Amino acid sequence: MTSWVVRPSTEDDWQAYRALRFEMLEDAPIAFLETLEQAHRHPDEHWKRRAANTSATSRLFAAVADDGRWLGSMGGYQSTPTSDPYLVGVYVSPAWRGRHLGMTGALLDAVIDWARGRGPRLLLEVHEDNQAAIRSYLSRGFVFTGRTQPYPLDRTADEREMALPLVP
Repeated sequence: MTSWVVRPSTEDDWQAYRALRFEMLEDAPIAFLETLEQAHRHPDEHWKRRAANTSATSRLFAAVADDGRWLGSMGGYQSTPTSDPYLVGVYVSPAWRGRHLGMTGALLDAVIDWARGRGPRLLLEVHEDNQAAIRSYLSRGFVFTGRTQPYPLDRTADEREMALPLVP
């Protein structure tokens, strides 16, 4: 079994990040706000900037195998210093999914640690048809807030907001 570690990404990770992003968009197209076709059009600078983790308002974490492959990633984003942080870009490669493997939990723990002190709760938006993700979030203590909004890539579907309290 391959060993792995969760860590913040760096600019040098841009090719591994890009490869995982292509995988995630192919594997779970309803879970993200861009298409695989759109992602293929981004220049290298786009991937370098996103992997660099130089923004004070966002953080990208990766589960990285010994050989440098990214097996999963999750990010945190805060639009303003007074807004609640969001969990974004959640993905774990199919072979590494499942509570018993611990990767999803370890990535989520990294984002939660980053989000603490940035607001009273961590928010996320999940496609209404992504039942596996909804079950996973519920099992970690997220609850539905009652807010919805149309899914940007298909306005006939909704994204549902969920929140996790961050207070100790």
